[in-house]
Amino acid sequence: MGKKSRQRAKNTTTVTLDPADLVNVGQREPCPCGSGKRFKQCHGRERAQAADTFVVRPFEGLPSECDLIAFREIVPSGTAEIVLTADAGKDAAGKVVNLVTLLPMAMPGLVRDDESIWIGLQTQASSGDPSRDLGHAITAALHTEPGNPIQLGDLMKEGPRLQDLIDTSKPIEVKVHEGFDFWVGENVEDPTGEVAAGLERANAAAAPTVRLESVEGAYWTQIGDRRYLRWVLPHSEDTLLDALARLHAAGSSALIEGSRLIGSFRALGVLAPVWELPADTEAADVEKPAADFAVALDKALATEAPLTTEERAAKAGLSSRQLTIR
Repeated sequence: MGKKSRQRAKNTTTVTLDPADLVNVGQREPCPCGSGKRFKQCHGRERAQAADTFVVRPFEGLPSECDLIAFREIVPSGTAEIVLTADAGKDAAGKVVNLVTLLPMAMPGLVRDDESIWIGLQTQASSGDPSRDLGHAITAALHTEPGNPIQLGDLMKEGPRLQDLIDTSKPIEVKVHEGFDFWVGENVEDPTGEVAAGLERANAAAAPTVRLESVEGAYWTQIGDRRYLRWVLPHSEDTLLDALARLHAAGSSALIEGSRLIGSFRALGVLAPVWELPADTEAADVEKPAADFAVALDKALATEAPLTTEERAAKAGLSSRQLTIR
């Protein structure tokens, strides 16, 4: 090693930074490590590496995984409360965070005047790991003054994921709303009527959606004059398709008379089968049929025999019908 290289090595000090200190650092600002370099040329490089990371099943291991996926992908209006652990940061233990399907202008989050934290699941930009996006937003919220939206900056490589911030042994209670009235708190002044007008537009655009109570991850919805059941299931794709193919080949894939399994869509590492329902079907009409189907599906999932010719044909048909129903 040459003299200059030895001198650089001698003067180099490894600095460990708290990820929370990097949340709002701009790319052209001096790096907080004290290197004298711009952030983008120093620790900011780790952010770019984090943005390239793709996680196939980002919510795996979280309670209510299927509901969180549904809230991110298909449910227009819903909320879920999570409670942070001490791992989230100083004074964070026990703090409640509200995960919501959508916030105004698809903002990533905000801290209200009452210090409550609201984090959006459906945002305009994200990395390849939505769980880390949420962890990053929560970290930013803990350092945001009340009454302000969250300013995220870029994603941190070493930043926490949602699994790191909550007790994964406790269930997450989710709630579907008819509209977005939860966007505004009580006693909100609206002298110009802009808030009311914005809410009216958002509520009008939300497709009626109901979460079934008899099973997890299943949502009845009305889109236009058609009605569907979209059911996010936690099984591996190939295993689930085998089970659905067995039921379909046996003529047992319908939920109720007049319904039909029309395909499925991939969402964050799992499949969500979709049934088209008769036009007059209400959510309550499929509660018991869905519970009965869950029993039949569990039996089919436990079957280890190779697929028959008819079942293989049914699987090929189901595999080819990937849907987008929003």
